[in-house]
Amino acid sequence: MVADRKKLEIAMARACMNTEDLQKAASMPRPTLNNVIVGKSTRPGTIGRIAKALGVDVAEILVEE
Repeated sequence: MVADRKKLEIAMARACMNTEDLQKAASMPRPTLNNVIVGKSTRPGTIGRIAKALGVDVAEILVEE
């Protein structure tokens, strides 16, 4: 699964979060979050934790295929 950087940044802005806030809210290491932000493929659980921390549906932050 790959997150869409622009959609992810929009969701972060709506939640009034920066990357540090999101890292803490999602309880994940910074390198993992950075990999998601730059568009590297990641596990569904990781994307799920980020979406949950942002209060959005997972589909809202994924790259449309």
